[in-house]
Amino acid sequence: MRPTGALHIGHYHGALKNWVRLQDEAQCYYFVADWHALTTHYETPEVLAASVWDMLIDWFAAGLDPAKSTVFIQSRVPEHAELFLLLSMATPLGWLERVPTYKDQIEKLKDKDLSTYGFLGYPLMQAADILIYRASQVPVGEDQVPHIEMTRETARRFNHLFGREPGFEQKVEAALKKLGGKAAKTVTEARQKWTQEGDAAAKDAARAAIAAASIPQDDRERLLGWIDGTRRTILVEPAARLTETPKLPGLDGAKMSKSYGNAVLMREDPKQLTDKLRKMPTDPARVRRTDPGEPERCPVWQLHKVYSNESTQAWAAQGCRSAGIGCLECKQPVIDAMLAEQQPWRERAQPFLDRPQLLREIVDDGCARARATAQETMRDVREAMGLSYR
Repeated sequence: MRPTGALHIGHYHGALKNWVRLQDEAQCYYFVADWHALTTHYETPEVLAASVWDMLIDWFAAGLDPAKSTVFIQSRVPEHAELFLLLSMATPLGWLERVPTYKDQIEKLKDKDLSTYGFLGYPLMQAADILIYRASQVPVGEDQVPHIEMTRETARRFNHLFGREPGFEQKVEAALKKLGGKAAKTVTEARQKWTQEGDAAAKDAARAAIAAASIPQDDRERLLGWIDGTRRTILVEPAARLTETPKLPGLDGAKMSKSYGNAVLMREDPKQLTDKLRKMPTDPARVRRTDPGEPERCPVWQLHKVYSNESTQAWAAQGCRSAGIGCLECKQPVIDAMLAEQQPWRERAQPFLDRPQLLREIVDDGCARARATAQETMRDVREAMGLSYR
């Protein structure tokens, strides 16, 4: 996530809520994409530092646990930049120009000079950010799926170009022996079903068996490449893991954004939060208290869909359409729910506000762990590209 300073509730429901859940299901890496921020805001680097630390506080306030997840800052792991550079040597220019968000961002940010190599190359930097950890899944919304597909294409092209290895077939045979007779037979038969009959389930079963086997990583990569019908798998093709991303409107009904002045922060002062929601516009048809309204025309109704249970939603909808309740009455359950949601966030954030060094120590540890993993990947990448000579 790019560093944007203190986060709003749209960030929580659109991303952080899923992150917190996923850390109990898989080994997760979450990082502050400070280099990505410079691709569009290179003229104002002075705001980076404060934005990074404010955002990290909100991550931990939301429930990210450094004991379960690796949390770090992109620029503190220089291997990201090295892989980005090396991938750029063999990535077709057209791949970058066809990414949908590239043209969208240029259109949206007309006031900025984005005719830079950094901005053109940011999708490839995103690919490097993923591939360097050999991630099998990436949690994204539908709008980010094209980025994951480009990442898969990048890994596929790299493996095709650089996965060639002298004595590959002999090394595969040796790796199969390490699996054990029964497992080797199962994997071999599954590969035949995949390559000869196109049985995708057999391919998935073979890959799962290889992934679970207690064999050296080099042998695992060779076997995975052999299963796929390529060569050694150096960079893993990740899959997009689509996540629910409820759209929270801003206080004016438009997209929630701090730059629009319509956001509710994750750690909003309770009085300010209450005042903001009480002043929130509603269905324009309800000029007087006795005028009936239509919930679908009211931005408050979109918040009810996120914060209220079915019975409260039914009460609000019926009361709006019949003019049985006023707009302030309708808003109160949302206000109460938001205040209750934010209370634990403020409590979790307080230790970091009281002791900023604690935050830095946690991030230092995360950066060290991330870099150790990244260095393992880069060792294999350098070797494959002929750069491991001394």
